[in-house]
Amino acid sequence: MKKYIITFLISMVPILELRGAIPIGVSMGVKWQYAVLLCMIGNMLPVPFIYFFARKVLEWGSDKPVIGKFFTWCLTKGKRGGEQLKEKAGKGMFWALLFFVGIPIPGTGAWVGTLAASMLELDFKKSVLAVALGVILAAAIMTTATLLGVQAFIAVK
Repeated sequence: MKKYIITFLISMVPILELRGAIPIGVSMGVKWQYAVLLCMIGNMLPVPFIYFFARKVLEWGSDKPVIGKFFTWCLTKGKRGGEQLKEKAGKGMFWALLFFVGIPIPGTGAWVGTLAASMLELDFKKSVLAVALGVILAAAIMTTATLLGVQAFIAVK
C-alpha cells in the first residue's frame, strides 16, 4: 500500500508530476495500470486549486523574505509560459494548452499549464478539459517510455 501512496503523492509534486511518478511507481513494483490511474488522479487533483488560488498566493508571497525569490520565479515561469502559449496558439489556445501539458518536456505540465491558464484568465472549464486531456497524453507517452525502458533493461540483463 505504501508504494501506491508514494506514487500518488509524487504525481502531485510540481515539476515531477505524472512524468516522474509513473516510472518511479513502476520501478517500485506498482503495476503500470494502477500507476497510470493513480498518477492521472494525483496530477489533476491540484488543478482547481492552482487555477483559483496559486496566482493569488504567489503574488502575496513574492515580496516575503524567505519565499519571495521562489514565488517570484513561479510567477515569472507561469507568465512566460502563458505568453508563449498565447503567442504561438492564437485562436487554438485549447490545443496549445493540451499539448503544452501533454508533451513531457521540462518546464511543462499540469501545474505550469494551469497557472498559465489562470494568468491568462482563460475559461476554467475549457482549461481543465485541456489540462486533463494533456495529462492523458502525457500518461500515454510516459507509460510507453517506461514500459519500453523496463523491457530494454530486462533484455540487457
